[in-house]
Amino acid sequence: MRGLHDRARRLYLIGLVAAIGLLAFAVRWSLIRYDTSDYREFLRPWYEFIIQHGGFRALREDFSDYNAPYRYLLVVLTYLPLPPHGAVKALSVLFDVVAAYFTYRIVALKYRSRWTPALAALLVFMLPTVVLNGAMWAQCDSIYASFTLGGVYHLLRRQPWWACVFIGLAVSFKLQAIFILPLLLAMVLLGRVPWRALLAIPVVYLVLDLPAIVLGADPIRLLTIYPRQSGIYPEMTLNAPSVWQFFRGVRDTGVMHTAGVLVTVLLVLTICLLLLLARTEPTEPRILLIATVFVILVPYVLPSMHERYFYLADLLTVVLAFYFPRRLWYVPIGVQFASLLGYIPGIFESPGGERAVGPVDFRILAAIELAMLIAVSYYAIREFRHPGQVRDDDGGFARSPEVAGAGGST
Repeated sequence: MRGLHDRARRLYLIGLVAAIGLLAFAVRWSLIRYDTSDYREFLRPWYEFIIQHGGFRALREDFSDYNAPYRYLLVVLTYLPLPPHGAVKALSVLFDVVAAYFTYRIVALKYRSRWTPALAALLVFMLPTVVLNGAMWAQCDSIYASFTLGGVYHLLRRQPWWACVFIGLAVSFKLQAIFILPLLLAMVLLGRVPWRALLAIPVVYLVLDLPAIVLGADPIRLLTIYPRQSGIYPEMTLNAPSVWQFFRGVRDTGVMHTAGVLVTVLLVLTICLLLLLARTEPTEPRILLIATVFVILVPYVLPSMHERYFYLADLLTVVLAFYFPRRLWYVPIGVQFASLLGYIPGIFESPGGERAVGPVDFRILAAIELAMLIAVSYYAIREFRHPGQVRDDDGGFARSPEVAGAGGST
């Protein structure tokens, strides 16, 4: 009888997970037809340019401000029997699934049960910002974010070369993947990652650009695409819930930009130095704490950040909450709230075509984001003040570093 009961319970849970997953896909399907100015002004012209210039032959032209790997995917889409709007959004939804998969793998490193990692994956897949980013806004942040999660997963598995390969893939798709690079620097200093493994990042980047260069793309313009991107927006913040929401009256943005970049670098180096001085074993929970601190801190302090640049924070705070469910359960809620309300001006437009005004003062959202950063930082400090301890937080299954390094269990 007990076996039948367990089997019925398992079937019920499988059905429930499948139903929730189908619901998440249905919500995305309902948003496919929604049009935004970003799609009209950028993605659709790029798509049409590719068709007009012979598919792969279009790669020799400098028609997009995205790096070559995303252009490759756009070219492939033009050969499929799909409408442009749906094809572009379907690509982002595909990587929503990849992000959920790596969420599952990371959380499965802590729990024996498959259901807890499955719940974490479903939560990430159903996050409002994840759903809206791709299926509604036609953005592709899920691509670099899913590769970044893959890099974090391999880092936790003590596979530094694979971790750097995945981070290289992430950086190749979008510059915002650099928010995770301070984590790699910290791991190099703590001896978790050999410095030679970092070479995999530029190698992957260059290898992925080579096909476009072989087809005739200007190598200089292609390899300098990120420096050129960084100078496009002079504003201190573009609807990001960052510290620069409190400096709206600043006129000399050139000086403030430089100051913001220098402060960010100083904060990152200071944290890395403190981690080095702590001489604490970088266990799985501690690595996730460091990663989450950086993916909130860097876009919070850097100038000219968009609202979407907290996408990595949206995902990693969910993962972190599953590692510290009693202490940090509220962090993904706060980060998601600030990110979601920041999306409104970018997605919704007034009848005249102008971007909508957010329902909440962005200084309030910036204050919420800061509170979440302080909360994660405070708990990270607590963790690193106890050298040699491997905590089994909140009743979860915590394995020793040696077992974790031998291989994962999923």
